Amino acid sequence: MQVSVEATEGLERKLKIQVPAERIDSAVNERLQSLSKTVRLQGFRPGKVPFRVVRTRFGAQVRQEVLGEVIQSSFQEAVVQEQLRPAGMPQIEPFNMDADKELAYTAVFEVYPDFELASVDDLEIERPVAEVAESDIDEMIDSLRKQRSEWEAVERAAEEGDQLTIDFVGSIEGEEFPGGKADNMPLVLGSGSMIPGFEEQLTGASAGDEHAVKVSFPEDYRAEHLAGKEAEFSVKVHAVKAPQLPEVDEEFAKSFGVEEGGVETLRADIRNNMNRELKQAVEARVKQQVMDGLVARNPIDLPKALVDEEVGRLRQNVAGQMPEGASTEHLADELFTADAERRVRLGLVVAEVIKDAELKADADKVREYVENLAASYQEPQQVVDYYYDNRELLQNVEGLVLEQAVTDWVVARAKVSDVQTAFKDVMNPAPSEEPAGD
Repeated sequence: MQVSVEATEGLERKLKIQVPAERIDSAVNERLQSLSKTVRLQGFRPGKVPFRVVRTRFGAQVRQEVLGEVIQSSFQEAVVQEQLRPAGMPQIEPFNMDADKELAYTAVFEVYPDFELASVDDLEIERPVAEVAESDIDEMIDSLRKQRSEWEAVERAAEEGDQLTIDFVGSIEGEEFPGGKADNMPLVLGSGSMIPGFEEQLTGASAGDEHAVKVSFPEDYRAEHLAGKEAEFSVKVHAVKAPQLPEVDEEFAKSFGVEEGGVETLRADIRNNMNRELKQAVEARVKQQVMDGLVARNPIDLPKALVDEEVGRLRQNVAGQMPEGASTEHLADELFTADAERRVRLGLVVAEVIKDAELKADADKVREYVENLAASYQEPQQVVDYYYDNRELLQNVEGLVLEQAVTDWVVARAKVSDVQTAFKDVMNPAPSEEPAGD
């Protein structure tokens, strides 16, 4: 078999492969000989069909099958011989497939980039240092109280946090529009569940009031026929209800599964959960800075085939979040390209770190990760067993543990500074925070 390689542009390679006719003929004859032992043809006993008849009847079909298989096998042999790593499927362009002649074809494909990892010695990483304060636990309990709150009718003007029961009818330029009407709908003021400006205009309303609420739909509103348009809603307020929060006592603790120890045990459980979440949030913040740094420092060429595959996956993710029957066909690939390129680049760089540093998914760390996941469930051991009985789930965990190993490897070499941070700021970072670069 003769092979020649041509580097055309960027990561693209062109393989010209010639396979001797003898290899094709030998494989065809072998396939026909095997077929003659089992084929059934009218006028002949099974296994007694003359070879020349089998060849006449099935020769062309068998040759096509053999050619397809030889193209696949010879391509794999060629890339191993030339030490190439194809990224994506090749485009096969046969230019000689005549019988009794050598098979000659061209395979065009992209290869994975060869690159040396950039140093991370001067990568600056800020690691938040925080602790769960008593005030943080108090805020969490207040949040839990709100979850258990009950609504009680009040005879006063509505305030933020109150629940209104309303009817409304929406119209644009005097015409009602589909989906703009509801009866006896509960609405918590300040929840942000309605379009901007709607809830604010009902603050101060009382039971029995009627209001004309004027708003503008956002330009990016999900219903395109309403986006950017001004609307007026006729609103009837039936009731104003205020939240009645439960007392923090033993009964309250029992409502969260605490059978013994009352409020003290509840606070201890909350602290444990918050500490676990804090640890995960700190790790996530550091990991994000590490990954951003690796991407920024390794501006490698990307195989278009891999980027296209990732664009397809991102498109599928969006489709899975859309209402049933909705399509993503109108969304241009360019909307997904930047994210796809980042994902592909990060995947290639992380894989190179894993290879160079010879990192493994340590079995003990995999076990620890699964047990941490299971800790928040009522029956942790059942969750652990479920993961270890499902190879796909366990492989996902192994991938995450490997990513953490990459993070640890970078952190051990980078310039890391600890930054005192409040618990709430770690858990809810400001949107304006810029990711760490180089």
